[in-house]
Amino acid sequence: MSRKEKIQYKSHEQFLKMRQAGLVVADIHRALREKVRAGRTTADADAIAAEVLERAGSKSNFLGYYGYPGHICTSVNEVIVHGIPGDRVLEPGDLVSFDCGAVVDGWHGDAAISMVIPGGDPELTARRQRLSDMTEECMWRGIAAAATGSHVGDIGRAIDDFVVGLQEEPGIVEEYVGHGIGTAMHMAPDVPNYRTRSHLDKLKPGMALCIEPMLTSGSPENVTLGDDWTVVTLDGGDACHWEHEIAIHERGIWVLTAPDGGIEGLSPYGVVPVPLG
Repeated sequence: MSRKEKIQYKSHEQFLKMRQAGLVVADIHRALREKVRAGRTTADADAIAAEVLERAGSKSNFLGYYGYPGHICTSVNEVIVHGIPGDRVLEPGDLVSFDCGAVVDGWHGDAAISMVIPGGDPELTARRQRLSDMTEECMWRGIAAAATGSHVGDIGRAIDDFVVGLQEEPGIVEEYVGHGIGTAMHMAPDVPNYRTRSHLDKLKPGMALCIEPMLTSGSPENVTLGDDWTVVTLDGGDACHWEHEIAIHERGIWVLTAPDGGIEGLSPYGVVPVPLG
């Protein structure tokens, strides 16, 4: 009988190391927003990330992870997660999610952003931007629930309740969830993006969590392609992924992968993040 993996609780000094890794990830996101455009390939995006990592003296925690061949994941339109960078050319109106990570002195950062490539059919572009906006709001509502709730299950309930109230009725992907993080990229506990019967683990100081909802424009049913990585929607509908890494410490929470610690993103929910100091 296997034992449940124990949660790794971090000290103040360890959180500071994770903040360094988180800021490298934020720098990758900034560079991707500035440089990715129509006509560039997903391999070009990977090269942009690799340059930021090298400049920071850091390394990707994705590259070589169970054989994964890229520095980041590049998931376009129907790809939900784990899209491999390659020769796919980004077109105007494409919805692309960039899942990025960094390691600093053995401590991990992990976060994802999505963006719609400017141009293309205005109706399609607006629809994809709306999916991205909804997914990002799911993430911030989940982070707010981590700040105000008592159990990990409160995060998924906040996300689920928001989605159920949307007119568009996007799908919530349930097979891929958030997670703990620290000296490894994926650690206990799992952080579901949907309502569960159990409250799950108690939220305690020392926890570092990645909150990462994934929504689809149609059915959330999915399949993994023959490369054993790329996960796509079964109906060919669009998908979106947003993620931030948070620290729960004695005085509150701090978003490790947001340059401002989550101040702007959490302000609509009345949550004031507290710096690590």
